[in-house]
Amino acid sequence: MSAPLIQLDLDIEGMTCASCVARVEKRLTALDGVEAQVNLATERATVTAPSTVTADELVAAVAKAGYTATVRPPADERDAANREQTPTSGPPSDPSATVTTLRTRLVVSAVLALPVVLLAMIPAWQFDHWQWLSLTLATPVVFWGGYPFHRATFVTLRHGSVTMDTLITLGTGAAYLWSVWALFFGMAGMTGMRHEFTFFAPDADPSSALYLEVAAGVTVFLLAGRLIEQRSKRAAGEALRDLMTLGASEVSVLRHRAPDPTDLMAPTRTEERIPIEQLLVGDHFLVRPGESVATDGIVVEGAASVDESLVTGESVPVELTAGSRVIGGTIARGGSLVVRATAVGAETQLARMAQAVEAAQLGKSRVQRLADRVSSVFVPVVLVIALGTAIVWAFTGSTMEAAFTAAVAVLIIACPCALGLATPVALLVGTGRGAQLGILIAGPEALERASGIDRILLDKTGTVTSGRMSVREVWAAGATDEVLALGAALEAASEHPIAEAIVAEATRRDAARPVVSDFASLEGLGVTGTINGGSVLAGRPAFAEDQGFRIGPDAASALAAAAERASTVVVVAWDGEVRGVVEVADTVKPEARAAIGRAVSLGMTPVLLTGDNAAVAARVAAEVGITEVIADASPSDKVAAVERLQSAGHRVAMIGDGVNDAAAIATADLGIAMGTGTDAAKGAADLSIVSGSLATAIDAVRLSRRTLGIIRGNLFWAFAYNVAAIPLAALGLLNPMIAGAAMAFSSVFVVLNSLRLRRFRPAA
Repeated sequence: MSAPLIQLDLDIEGMTCASCVARVEKRLTALDGVEAQVNLATERATVTAPSTVTADELVAAVAKAGYTATVRPPADERDAANREQTPTSGPPSDPSATVTTLRTRLVVSAVLALPVVLLAMIPAWQFDHWQWLSLTLATPVVFWGGYPFHRATFVTLRHGSVTMDTLITLGTGAAYLWSVWALFFGMAGMTGMRHEFTFFAPDADPSSALYLEVAAGVTVFLLAGRLIEQRSKRAAGEALRDLMTLGASEVSVLRHRAPDPTDLMAPTRTEERIPIEQLLVGDHFLVRPGESVATDGIVVEGAASVDESLVTGESVPVELTAGSRVIGGTIARGGSLVVRATAVGAETQLARMAQAVEAAQLGKSRVQRLADRVSSVFVPVVLVIALGTAIVWAFTGSTMEAAFTAAVAVLIIACPCALGLATPVALLVGTGRGAQLGILIAGPEALERASGIDRILLDKTGTVTSGRMSVREVWAAGATDEVLALGAALEAASEHPIAEAIVAEATRRDAARPVVSDFASLEGLGVTGTINGGSVLAGRPAFAEDQGFRIGPDAASALAAAAERASTVVVVAWDGEVRGVVEVADTVKPEARAAIGRAVSLGMTPVLLTGDNAAVAARVAAEVGITEVIADASPSDKVAAVERLQSAGHRVAMIGDGVNDAAAIATADLGIAMGTGTDAAKGAADLSIVSGSLATAIDAVRLSRRTLGIIRGNLFWAFAYNVAAIPLAALGLLNPMIAGAAMAFSSVFVVLNSLRLRRFRPAA
């Protein structure tokens, strides 16, 4: 019997390019039964391994690849550590500390390198012995400024590996050592020597050639590129960090105690302030105006306007009263609440959102996996090309300087930084922005599937409609408020959705409910009672007739009109006759029609797929602008509908919220679950919508397509850049310093292009 599987997250330090990623994955998967996904942008690995494999073995495997790994603690422990940690007490691997160190190296190196570059580029500024000043200034830049690259090179070389940093060390090191040789053993150290900078490979006496500006300038460019990458990666992860810090650090818990017989005035409920980690499921806690809700729960007392925008993306505050569900991390803007905790720690919706976003950011698209495989062999190939370039130039009669210049340019221009950042940074930004808008993306595969969708199937209840019954029309023989007041008085004791809708409408209209006696309820038919000494009934029309109440012509006409609209009706009867008809229906979501219109504009044909009857489905479809309807569909019918469209060559998305939608969501090319629905539906989905808004669901498709487009653009740029630039360098058409600047820019371009996703906005 095989050992059970465990999953661990590892934080990895020292990775700089896609070849590093491939090397770490190769070492980890070499362990028996281990599967690993390594992400350069998040500097993390998710490992699935048999329980017989220890964490120490995984860390040792990463160390053999030349990198440092630590086991990432569980979410609850991380949250506690983050709350205890002061802003200045971060570990050495803290991104802000890394940025600060890089900034210091860059500033000092740039100040020292600037005179070196200017003296080399402007012959008129060159004075006697200027070359020795250049050597003095360039030396700390190459060795101290370039230390992060050189250190990574020698660490990986000790383990028999080469990376992007190897190319940097070889390129800058060769330029520096050539210059030192020319100064001490060649003609470059002579008094009065002058040097002319050119963008192309020079053809001059190699013993007088200096490349100090190349060694110093390339180091500065690379430090600048690395600093921008680190800052941008940190900015890209801000959405997730903001999400994970929304929760309160302390909570006011209400403690109940038995009455004190010796002091009848003593309070039986006291307030105690405790750390959030000590809050338990079932505890009652207090939320005051302006405070963050500590955890998920159900409102027990009070009423408040709650801002859920940071969690669901919905800008309009939600009015919550007793019985309403509340999400941890939201903010009470008005009123106070007493909430019973239903989930704590990693089980809260906020924690699950953060976990889902983190998991998505670790994923890779099919194209990125190809890029990783290419990068794993790319560096050795570049070394061969550089050596071959030098040999070809040397044997075709060119000077040693020209051969050396071309080879160094190849080494520097070919660094595959952009390949490693193309997907993870875009995914980091896209999923973070999605989380801010209440959109959870399962991973890059979901993005790829969203790109070709041309049919979108929508469940009715809870997706297109609110899932809550409300009063649409009221016909009354006399006063409308009287009909609602009597109907609500009878229905007040019922928990049926139709009864709740009538009571809510009566309350909204301030229709005073009279006292009911002799109340009786017949399941599925209606209710009766005595009000002001007379018999009153609320229920089905047939039930009213069975109880001896007459349906007059006007009432019959109102019932016929309601039937045409496929609404549910409740008749209210007294004094022997039906005197009111209350038309109740599931209400269409306010944003549904506009959302359907946007789906059409995105090239998707909407189809209403529902288990409800054809008349109700047709009414809802007409109301929101859907022309194709599949009604009376069982869960298996919904799956069959998806498969039928797929077999016809369509790419199908399914949006739903119920258990009966889960199979269809899983079968569809792209499954979208409304966050207000069941766990079964959300578990089967590629995209989850926290707020349950149909407009947000369509925005999720837009965001997925936009993110995938950014990823494809990044990968195209990275591949095209290397394919085009290496031949130019090999032909001697690039000065090594210009090559270094171009290489650094390629990585910066990929990161900045990805950051455009932060500007994604929901459709107006």
